[in-house]
Amino acid sequence: MAKTGPRNQITLKSTESHHCYYTSKNRRNQQARLEVKKYDPTVRKHVTYREER
Repeated sequence: MAKTGPRNQITLKSTESHHCYYTSKNRRNQQARLEVKKYDPTVRKHVTYREER
C-alpha cells in the first residue's frame, strides 16, 4: 500500500540530453520546480537538470 503524505516522486530531466534522474521532494517545503546540476553520463559532463511535471 502506498504512503500518503507530502513527499512525492519527481523526475529530473537533463537540459542537454534525454537522461533522467528520479527522486522525491517534500512539496509542503518547496513548491517551486527543482533545478540541480548533476552529472549526465550521456554527454559526460555536469549539466542542469530540471523538474518535469
